[in-house]
Amino acid sequence: MPDPGLSPLPAHLPAAAARLGADVLDRAPAGPVAEAPAPEVAPRWIPGGPSGLGTASVSFARPAPLPVPDAPPGPAEPSAPPAARGRPIPGLYFHPVADPDPARVDEVSRRIKEWALDEVQLYPDEWEGQFDGFSVGSYMVGCHPDAPTVDHVMLATRLMVAENAVDDCYCEDHGGSPIGLGGRLLMAHTALDHLHTTPEYAPAWAESLGSDAPRRAYRSAMDYFVRAASPSQADRYRHDMARLHLGYLAEAAWAETGHMPEVWEYLAMRQFNNFRPCPTITDTVGGYELPADLHARPEMQRVIALAGNATTIVNDLYSYTKELSSPGVHLNLPVVLAEREKLSERDAYLKAIEVHNDLMRAFEAAAAEVAATFAVPTVLRFLKGVATWVDGNHHWHQTNTFRYSLPDFW
Repeated sequence: MPDPGLSPLPAHLPAAAARLGADVLDRAPAGPVAEAPAPEVAPRWIPGGPSGLGTASVSFARPAPLPVPDAPPGPAEPSAPPAARGRPIPGLYFHPVADPDPARVDEVSRRIKEWALDEVQLYPDEWEGQFDGFSVGSYMVGCHPDAPTVDHVMLATRLMVAENAVDDCYCEDHGGSPIGLGGRLLMAHTALDHLHTTPEYAPAWAESLGSDAPRRAYRSAMDYFVRAASPSQADRYRHDMARLHLGYLAEAAWAETGHMPEVWEYLAMRQFNNFRPCPTITDTVGGYELPADLHARPEMQRVIALAGNATTIVNDLYSYTKELSSPGVHLNLPVVLAEREKLSERDAYLKAIEVHNDLMRAFEAAAAEVAATFAVPTVLRFLKGVATWVDGNHHWHQTNTFRYSLPDFW
């Protein structure tokens, strides 16, 4: 990935933060901070450019050149043909990044498919095309370009695949249902947060962890993770997965009762049913640890929450047409805006872009403030990792044309 040089933190931030920002973050922009060009007909609520505290400072993450990938045991073949490039959503505020390292992508793709098939028997043959089309190797390498080894990238990749198995098989496309979801999620969660019970009943619980693909995937992915993570990092992840499951349950409850949430209610649900567990492990995947007392600071929690919220609205926007073509009503931000604010589909979608852009600017401003207040290497590196995840998440959504296409609103 290109490394054209460092960009210091802005002059209005303390000098110590600026010095550490240059020394530790090694910001090497892969491209300018940008918004996809908005069409002339776009309404006034789509901002014309970045502004406010931190918008020029905390795209912390333009990473340094990648480590040399671990040597694979043999020539690695891509799991899926390269996708068409796709195009970014017009008017969306994002940071362009370079494509993930292809050698590492191929190796992660090979290993994750081997894990899914041989270790956890994740999916039947007829789902293979969907698994390949997800391009999880490209996704995770792009979100964690500073991971020291492929083994480190695999920690995140297994967890991502396991989380999607739970979502698909319990909630969504492959047999999922809101009915009885709470019981299924609770049993799956014990694969992450083990049951401590009496000798009489422990064997039945242990046997249950292999009873379906989501639980097998959770158990295996978490076993790998806890061997690499500190106890604090592992507990942090369990906590964020409990948040995720709570969000699943809220959405399921609304589906059962036919409730169309208010916009603020939907955004509250999405703060829990979102990508938060993924960027929150960026230090484990990077081979270091943000100390628990710094991770728990309310200022840092706000940064992580805003990152999760912004990236999840990216998913709402790119998956919009995919969800509209699926049976039933799929809640996403444009759908809720259209219903609750009486907007056309197009205007609701364009306003959802505005919401995303506001969340992105709030994330960057909050990250800049944390960088100035807690200017220590681990904090700055963690902020950089979270910002990298945000950028990589957008890049994967934009380029994964196997899954996503944009509506014809421009």
